[in-house]
Amino acid sequence: VNDGYIIVNDALNSQLATNLKTTAQNLSDFKEAGISSNKITDKSKRKDKIKWIDKDGASQSEYLDFTNELKEMLNKELYLGIKYYESHFAIYDEGDFYEKHLDAFKGSKNRIITTVYYLNEDWHEEDGGELIIYDEDNNYLTKVIPHANTLVVFLSDKFPHEVLPSYKKRYSIAGWFRIDKL
Repeated sequence: VNDGYIIVNDALNSQLATNLKTTAQNLSDFKEAGISSNKITDKSKRKDKIKWIDKDGASQSEYLDFTNELKEMLNKELYLGIKYYESHFAIYDEGDFYEKHLDAFKGSKNRIITTVYYLNEDWHEEDGGELIIYDEDNNYLTKVIPHANTLVVFLSDKFPHEVLPSYKKRYSIAGWFRIDKL
């Protein structure tokens, strides 16, 4: 409420992070992510691969149930008017990164709250892949090492952020609470 972001270690049942990572490892048809403009994808700014999350009756459903509860709490406590949540698995292979960006333009009425949930066991700072969060003036705020079961939540239009190059395969779920219609 005061800072516009929060980092929660040991956010959920740790087994959920393990199950979600196993699910991601067993999925196929991940798509190369990129920044699109005029129907041309620029892969020089972003190198991860993504696959959208759907209810599966197992770990993906459990995660989406949690985000629905979080949506209800955010709406009740902060009067945000969130309509829905969307998310995808993100896999960063060795050398992959995502340059500094905002998840929503200031004043836009789509993505309101960003979430990142990490699935990496035995991750060390030298493995790279950290999330760097900046304030609205682009001043460094914090660095998040992508440890399993860490949840990061922040205002989508206020915090520029980037993912530093990863030195081994890195798994996460990126998601957005939205106020536009499906």
